[in-house]
Amino acid sequence: MQENSQLSPIAQALGRIPTGLYIVSTKTPGGPLGFVGSFLMQVAFEPPTLCVAIGRDRAHLAAIRSSRHFGVSILDGASQSLMGAFFKKYEGEATPFDHVDHQPAPSGSPILSDALAWLDCEVTGEHDAGDHIVVFGTVRDGELQREGEPSTHLRANGLGY
Repeated sequence: MQENSQLSPIAQALGRIPTGLYIVSTKTPGGPLGFVGSFLMQVAFEPPTLCVAIGRDRAHLAAIRSSRHFGVSILDGASQSLMGAFFKKYEGEATPFDHVDHQPAPSGSPILSDALAWLDCEVTGEHDAGDHIVVFGTVRDGELQREGEPSTHLRANGLGY
């Protein structure tokens, strides 16, 4: 990663936009699939609607398109360590969900049992956004599982992970 002083002014400025930390998940015929997402936001009150940006070449995008649903597990300080399972590479049929407690949301999308809160969304559309596709979903169910503050993240470089 480049030092901040070597980054363009645009990259530095974009890196100051705070994002949340989430596990975005869906159910596939082969089992649960999920990733650490930070490009997620609420975009409407009625009906309550979220959007999440997913890299266009990721298998997660195809799985969400196929299932037409996605779950969002909202992380906080107490649950942030759960992300580690989603950064590892697994052999064979193993998945991060083998290493974290989870349960199905009403749509079947897996949600983390120890997350601060969760939301269950039905896909309602998508928009091309360069190297990502923004997927929109109407929130069909959800729950705050305990009181707390969600985790946020700042990037040093707003033009890459």
